[in-house]
Amino acid sequence: MRPQDRAVCSLFLLLLALTKPTKNSDFHLAGDYLLGGLFTLHANVKGIVHLNYLQVPKCKEYEMKVLGYNLMQAMRFAVEEINNHSSLLPGVLLGYEMVDICYISNSIQPVLYFLAREDSFLPIQDDYSNYVPRVVAVIGPDNTESTGMAAHLLSLLLLPQITYSAISDELRDKQRFPSLLRTVLGAEHHIKAMVLLMLQYGWNWVIVLVSGDEYGRENGYLLSEQLAGEGICVAFQETLPMPQPNLALTEFEHERLVAIVDKLQQSSARIVVLLSPDLALHNFFREVLRQNLTGIVWIASESWSIDPVLHNLTELRHTGTFLGITTENVPIPHFSKFRVRRAQAGPPTPNKTSPPATCNQECDTCLDTTKSFSTILTLSGERVVYNVYSAVYAVAHALHSLLGCNETSCSKEVVYPWKLLQELWKVNFSLLGRQIFFNKQGDLAIGLEIVQWRWDTSQSPFQSIAFYHPTQRQLSNISPVSWNNPNNTIPLSMCSRSCQAGQRKKPIGLHPCCFECLDCLPGTFLNQSDEFDCQPCPNFEWSHKSSTFCYKRRTVFLEWDEAPTIVVAVLAALGFLSTLAILVIFWRYFQTPMVRSAGGPMCFLMLTPLLVAYLAVPVYVGRPTVLTCLCRQSLFTLCFTVCISCITVRSFQIVCVFKMALRLPQAYSYWVRYHGPYVFVAFFTALKVVIVVGNVLTTTTIPTILSDPGNPKIMILSCNPNYRQGLLLTTSLDVVLSVVGFSFAYMGKELPTNYNEAKFITLSMTFYFISSISLCTFMSVYQGVLVTILDLLVTVFNLLGISLGYFGPKCYMILFYPERNTPAYFNSMIQGYTMRKD
Repeated sequence: MRPQDRAVCSLFLLLLALTKPTKNSDFHLAGDYLLGGLFTLHANVKGIVHLNYLQVPKCKEYEMKVLGYNLMQAMRFAVEEINNHSSLLPGVLLGYEMVDICYISNSIQPVLYFLAREDSFLPIQDDYSNYVPRVVAVIGPDNTESTGMAAHLLSLLLLPQITYSAISDELRDKQRFPSLLRTVLGAEHHIKAMVLLMLQYGWNWVIVLVSGDEYGRENGYLLSEQLAGEGICVAFQETLPMPQPNLALTEFEHERLVAIVDKLQQSSARIVVLLSPDLALHNFFREVLRQNLTGIVWIASESWSIDPVLHNLTELRHTGTFLGITTENVPIPHFSKFRVRRAQAGPPTPNKTSPPATCNQECDTCLDTTKSFSTILTLSGERVVYNVYSAVYAVAHALHSLLGCNETSCSKEVVYPWKLLQELWKVNFSLLGRQIFFNKQGDLAIGLEIVQWRWDTSQSPFQSIAFYHPTQRQLSNISPVSWNNPNNTIPLSMCSRSCQAGQRKKPIGLHPCCFECLDCLPGTFLNQSDEFDCQPCPNFEWSHKSSTFCYKRRTVFLEWDEAPTIVVAVLAALGFLSTLAILVIFWRYFQTPMVRSAGGPMCFLMLTPLLVAYLAVPVYVGRPTVLTCLCRQSLFTLCFTVCISCITVRSFQIVCVFKMALRLPQAYSYWVRYHGPYVFVAFFTALKVVIVVGNVLTTTTIPTILSDPGNPKIMILSCNPNYRQGLLLTTSLDVVLSVVGFSFAYMGKELPTNYNEAKFITLSMTFYFISSISLCTFMSVYQGVLVTILDLLVTVFNLLGISLGYFGPKCYMILFYPERNTPAYFNSMIQGYTMRKD
């Protein structure tokens, strides 16, 4: 004997020893084929108390469940309707055996009873293919734990089982539960409907209360997963204590409930999701009423969302708004009257013995209690009732097909459970406007409703406010909710208010729903894919403060139509024309003492670079290019170096001629013989070329775009700013030459007037020195178009300083004082200077 067979046998023997006979026709109906029914007419959420005494629990000692009896009546109604008014199973009488399982306390014994034969004998054999148990199928039970226990036993014989309200997704596993089907959606859809309800009203800060049993743990975990995926945060989660069989509270349980309700009072969350059987909530809501907790939106799971006993606590209306998830309401004609009708015992079916008795098939107060709730049950509609009703009809259709029934008769052959199970998977029929068939998981795809509890006796106590489509996974037919607050406004339940556009979230604590809103800084924007970090704008874009996008920056450079450009261009044109005129004058009077004293041929070496520099002024204006940037880096500085080195050597010659010729005659002879002035100019020009070439090779001449520090909306298109380091080096060489030239000029200040060029050189060199130092200082601390303008302006002024400051006075003397431009006059000036020295 296999171990599992030995266990089944032992449990069944215990069942036979504990059974008591009863004759309540509410639980029995003889027939050709019997259906087993497992219902919770009484509830004991502890479920293990009876094991202390090794007795089958007496369910009638526990709390009566009105909904459980209502569902049992639905099975009776469906069987009688099929027997009396249906085209199904002509000539065949369906019967039933129903047992009260008192939630989870009495789950095993009834299943063994259903598996046994009519003689209460359950044989142990190797092959059950031809075995015929007492019932052909089992309807129920209602909760996941009992359904799982029953399914493990029923699956051994592949006896079909259809549960009407056990929603656990574990029951979808057909390898573990091959004979289990459901006329209800799984827990995933129920939780999804809850989450969609929260999203519909913008609630992202909720409290979750779960029962301490398998139902609470499993659904609480599933809810937490889906909430996290939708950005909804759980302020806290607590486990409600499970009450004793008599609903009495221990001291510890009472303290626990007080602490939980007090925590609800202190929390900023106003949405409470309750995942618990209804019996675990009676003491909880009494404590809620005692502490006068108000302003809460209670979201009920399917286990208590339409419970008439809890609804009968009318004071609950003051605690807030009650919303619940339940199955779709499908009206069943004539059922409301049948619900409160006592069953009539009929004659036994021919060739059938009287059904043997089993335990927990009595409920003395069920009918009377149900009558007291008749009004609310009628107004509530047939929601879970239709699940039982459709389950019975599914079995009937499968039997109809298996027995080969036609319009008038059926074969009434032996029905083996595994064959009936195969037919159940194939059923597809319409029942009260709903299509009945089982999907691959064995579930019936019936919709869900979100209901609101109402206490107005003129309407349904559970008013539908939305419908959930299992295929679309969306809410539809959304109706206004009557919020239980002074202004009838949607309650707010957010740890933090939503940020405005362009504000990022800075987390506070551990919950992503708790944050403070900070404006995105200029130059950054808030990307919709990341609410916690502002993204920097791309290089050529910018944004305002608190922006969600970036815009193109305006690219600026020195243009011809700007006033500073026009002023500098006019000065450059005048300088070019004046320098050209000086060149012509010096060419015309080349042989005169004035021109020769200014440097003679070297004057043309100075004037020519000046003209080239003036002509190159346009490279500073317009969109920078590689060529124009190269000209800026090389052309101007080379021209300046030639001019300044000529002026420096000229000032040296003046001092050398009048002061050093007598002291160092040999050095002076070498200076004259080897054309010292030109060697000096060539050396420093070559040195400048080396510096410029090195600068060009180490820094790119490609124009770059930089942000304007004064206005970030603007991008400055200019030559690469890295060349400024090289510019400082090249400028420093010119500055050194200007200082040397200034020094020599100062040493020759006492020379004859006609030879005394010190004041003109001093003026030119002083201006160049000051302007160069100022430009370098300005460029080191500022970036912008103003740098380009100032650079161009200083360049033009330096050119004018040399052409007008050095050559201008000489042209003035040549043109307006020709009598002083003669050899005799120059000789007289020299003789007079020599006599004064002596």
